[in-house]
Amino acid sequence: MGEQKVSLLKDKKQMHRFVKHLLADVRALEYMIDNDWFEKGITRIGAEQEMCMVHTATFKPAPIATEVLKKMKSYKFVETELARFNLETNQTPLELTGKCFSKMENEIFSNLKKIKAKLKSFDADIILCGILPTLRKFDLEMHNLTPKKRYKALMEAINSQLTGSHYELRLTGIDELLIKHDSPLLEACNTSFQVHLQIHPKEFVKMYNISQALAGPVMAIAANSPIVFGKRLWHESRIALFQQSLDTRGSSHHLRERSPRVNFGKGWLQESILEIYKEDIARFRVLIAGDVEEDSLEKISRNEVPNLRALQVHNSTVYRWNRPCYGISKNGQPHLRIENRVLPSGPTVADEMANAAFWIGCMIGMADKVDDITKHISFEDARDNFGKAAQFGIDSKFTWFDDKKITAVDIVRKHLIPIAKKGLTKMKVAKKDIDRYLGIIKGRADKHMNGARWTLRAYTRLIKETTSDEALTVLTASIIKQQSENKPVHLWKLPTPKDLKNYRPSNLKVEEFMSTDLFTVQKDDIIELVADLMEWKKLRFTPVENRQGELIGLISSQKLINYFKRHKKNGKIQQTVADIMIKKPPTIGPQATIVQAMNKMKKEKVACLPVVQGKELIGLITEMDFMRISNRLIERL
Repeated sequence: MGEQKVSLLKDKKQMHRFVKHLLADVRALEYMIDNDWFEKGITRIGAEQEMCMVHTATFKPAPIATEVLKKMKSYKFVETELARFNLETNQTPLELTGKCFSKMENEIFSNLKKIKAKLKSFDADIILCGILPTLRKFDLEMHNLTPKKRYKALMEAINSQLTGSHYELRLTGIDELLIKHDSPLLEACNTSFQVHLQIHPKEFVKMYNISQALAGPVMAIAANSPIVFGKRLWHESRIALFQQSLDTRGSSHHLRERSPRVNFGKGWLQESILEIYKEDIARFRVLIAGDVEEDSLEKISRNEVPNLRALQVHNSTVYRWNRPCYGISKNGQPHLRIENRVLPSGPTVADEMANAAFWIGCMIGMADKVDDITKHISFEDARDNFGKAAQFGIDSKFTWFDDKKITAVDIVRKHLIPIAKKGLTKMKVAKKDIDRYLGIIKGRADKHMNGARWTLRAYTRLIKETTSDEALTVLTASIIKQQSENKPVHLWKLPTPKDLKNYRPSNLKVEEFMSTDLFTVQKDDIIELVADLMEWKKLRFTPVENRQGELIGLISSQKLINYFKRHKKNGKIQQTVADIMIKKPPTIGPQATIVQAMNKMKKEKVACLPVVQGKELIGLITEMDFMRISNRLIERL
């Protein structure tokens, strides 16, 4: 949303005034396109670098953006993001030629170095990743919203459109994640490397369609977001998470189609960029109002270039993966851009610049290779490829030109790298830059290794040796260390638990180490069922819940032993769980710390604590969980 001043719509009068400005902006843009007001003869590139801040002691999110920015007032390149543990830097736009990519890489590195220096006094560091591995669900509650008017207005506006009671996240990969969330701040999980390419209006339709066709293959080779809340999900989980975190639609009995605000689009562009803006105004209600005073049509009548602020505000609340952008160059001339929002942050700056060079090279090269990409691949296949790439990343298989099936690795290595090389060569990009960045893409394809696949392999290996929390912590620490070396991810080594010497679990929350894969019974179940269940699964404790998932009791192995001892003597049989369960067992909430849980177990003289949210049973912790953590700490010592 940049520097634009926005506010929540308070009344119809304000809504009507803003919509009038919005419609006037569309007409003004149409006039400028028809009368060829746009900058010619130059192609620029730009980028936005998003990042997470983490505590150096725990590698958990560090919600300190406001405090950090007070120390960086002179750094005009850095801005806040939606969550207090995120920052964003804006790179200087560069002409697409010569050493533009290596210059941008050096600028990003310089910016990150300055930020890192300021973060030292906060005992914090930064990490480039699509989704921070150590991010927890409670990190995304509203207290971590960056305290700025525009963010609060956006959250309130999206909430006002919610038709259900919660936002829902449903994702299945190696693991499965099914959760509800109270706010759209879940969006803050995502950190991206957004690349901008300047396009002349006459070429916009052709180039935008190319960007849509390329979205799947480019994302497949660049994927870097496979873990959410300790679950191994899609290779680029950002895609589903971003859509679902802002999805205000509810399910219904009817088949009426309603588009999510985060979307890939409905079809190929036909005539003009205006189709996108008009579609988004038609489909999506205005959420927030910009403090717009400019009359864009009046400025046009004076031959002055308007800022189109109303259009830009509305455009900032509709999240296309390839987003059209309007801007004004330093020379005062307007220009159009395509913003590629597909690419994740990280794994290194070198990897990011390789992704940028690959995409931009493919855009230019493909435009020379085909007059109309829509004649070679259907929109449905392009959108399907995008979905496959999000789920399977470098392991995807696509439908490409002329309905041919091809793997992600083959399409990149055999088709797109040569096209990208021709495109970059045409723009007179330095040969050294071309060789370096496309060499990184080729290296990933040759080794079948990108950020997502490395992360999945590393985490899967780590959790076989240690707890999930320690595995995520070691993984995050390893990413930060190897990022500092700026060695491309396909050359990274896999971490081991020994790589992190100072793992500190004392501040862990209960929900971070509790067991959630529970075997439960109900009060009317026969006792023989409980006994067999506990024997089969080697359980010492079994929660008793009602049909609403609320905790109503607890069965322990000691209770069963006592029961069978008593009734072996007198021959009586008590039929149900209700007869022997502990009816009011001590419980604990998910936000309690590991130390508080230990103290409560000691005080209550119990070896098990059901974890409840309100009355709902959500997990279980036992003395065995503490033994596993203690064992890891003793091994480290």
